[in-house]
This record gives sequence, C-alpha cells and structure tokens, in this order.
Amino acid sequence: MLATRFTDVFGIEHPIVQGGMMWVGRAELAAAVSEAGGLGMVTALTQPTPADLVREIERTRALTEKPFGVNLTILPSISPPPYDEYRRAIIDSGVGIVETAGSSPEPHMAAFKEHGVRVIHKCTSVRHALKAQAVGVDAVSIDGFECAGHPGEDDVPGLVLVPAAADALSIPFIASGGFADGRGLAAALVLGADGINMGSRFLCSAEAPVAQAVKERIVQASELDTNLILRPLRNTVRVAKNAVSDEVVRILDAGGDFPAVQPLVAGARGRKVFEEGDLDAGIWTVGMVQGLIRDIPAAGEIVRRTVEQAEEVLSARLSLFTRRGMTCGTTQTPGNR
Repeated sequence: MLATRFTDVFGIEHPIVQGGMMWVGRAELAAAVSEAGGLGMVTALTQPTPADLVREIERTRALTEKPFGVNLTILPSISPPPYDEYRRAIIDSGVGIVETAGSSPEPHMAAFKEHGVRVIHKCTSVRHALKAQAVGVDAVSIDGFECAGHPGEDDVPGLVLVPAAADALSIPFIASGGFADGRGLAAALVLGADGINMGSRFLCSAEAPVAQAVKERIVQASELDTNLILRPLRNTVRVAKNAVSDEVVRILDAGGDFPAVQPLVAGARGRKVFEEGDLDAGIWTVGMVQGLIRDIPAAGEIVRRTVEQAEEVLSARLSLFTRRGMTCGTTQTPGNR
C-alpha cells in the first residue's frame, strides 16, 4: 500500500484523487473512484442549484460508504452563482472533504473549519499554495502546465513545480496535470508529492457521464492535440484541439478581444460536446496527458492498476539500483583483476 500523509489526513486507501471536472463530476464517477480506494469528487457547480447538489450528494452516498469530496470552484463573475448557498449545502449534507479552486478559499474557511470540513485548495503556483497554507487549508493540489483547464500564467511544468512545492510546503499536497498511470504516481511520490490528481484519465472512464465519441477521441489523440486559448488575455485555458479552439486562437492572435470570441467559448457549447458527442460543437477541456491514454476502463480499474503499476515501478527501480550498488561495491582480490 502507498500510504502517505494525504491518505492519512483524508482517510482514503490510495493517494489518487479524481479531478472535479465541470459536467463530469457526478455521483456515478465519484462513487466508483471512492469505492476503489481513491477520493472521488462531485462537482458542485455542475448542479444547477444548491438543492440539486444536495440530491447529488445523496445519490453518491447511496453508491458508496467511503469518503468522497465536493469540488467548489469560486471565480469572479458578473452574475456569480450563490457560492454561500452551495457551501451551506455541502456543510448541511455532512460532506467532510471539499476541494476549492479559483479564487482564495479564505472567505469560506471559517465556515468549513467550524463544521470539521477538510479543505484541499487547487493552485497553479508555489506562491498561491503558500497563501492557501497560510489561510489554513489541509492540503493543496498543485497544477503543472501540462494540465487541462486553467494552468495559470507561469508555464511551469510539473517536473519543476512539484519538487518546488515539496521544498516550500509543510502541509500535504498532491500533484496534478500530466498523470494517467502508475509511472506518473511513482514519479510524483519521488518528487515529493503525497499523491496525484487525475482529471483527463477519469474523463476517459466507463463511468464518466460524457458521450462515447469524446472518450474515443481522447484515446485517438496525442499529446499534441490540445490548444492554449485566451493566452493574450492572460486567462489561459488548455482545451482539446478542434475547429472551435483553432478559431479562438486565430482571432486572438490577430488582435481580437474577448467579445470577439465570447460566443465561441460559451460553457453551454462545451456541455453540448459532452452530452451529444459533437466534438466541434464548442471548446472542451482535456490535458496533454491524453497522449498516454489508450483505453476506456472502469474508474475503479484505473485506480487499482495505477497503484499496482506504481508499486511495481518503485520496487523495480529500487531493486535495479540496489543490484548496481552491490556490483559496484564488490571487493575484488588481486587474482580477480
């Protein structure tokens, strides 16, 4: 078993977290990940109202008795969702784990702490992770540049970001962005993380509530088949490469502004991709890691084989270096020279 500080704090068996993906983090997927020993995530804002979120939490509980969390992404908006009401729905439902993302979780920390809710905050830089640690979160999830969705504006990949976070943080943290199998989990642990977050890998699972065409596209795609959109506006988002994201890049590179692309990046269009399987209906998020995804297994199988492969990789590498060390350290007699 790969027990870490993260598994100890959050009461789970394996150091694997399912990303809280918009339109994707529903009961069936979250429960399947948790049942396999990972940490499943229900996405709060996928539900149209706080009352709907309560019902989705109840559906998840009917499918698993193991711990699961709720993702609450907090972003500035002209017409923001009722975040306080979603927070209250989470607390009143007795959920013990929340993943916050977007803006600082500080305004919500007192309420969560009062009710014993453990908080993971998603960050894209060490400086943001340190701020989250300072306001009292229990763990952070730190996204490298490879990730789907918002990678931040620093363009620091996980190979640098993860050990930098390990050097700076005192609380547990998990690595996110670029993880699809046990090799990635093993690497993250060696670099100092306490586990991994996987979004795109679970997006391409049997339980993910998206059209089969989306999953098949991920299997067919390579690590080159993503676009970084909205970069000139310093609101970078990594999405699947398709006709719509190509057009967004073209317009902004030619000097266009946000109103020129706003109809193209509307969330309703991305939801249509997931629900109907029209891959060019809108933008949809997926990471570079799709180049490592080659099948559509059950979510529980993803958790199990990721852990098994990580254990095999770590054991094999340790054994390799142990044997080499013994060979190099062998004392030779003059007669053997």
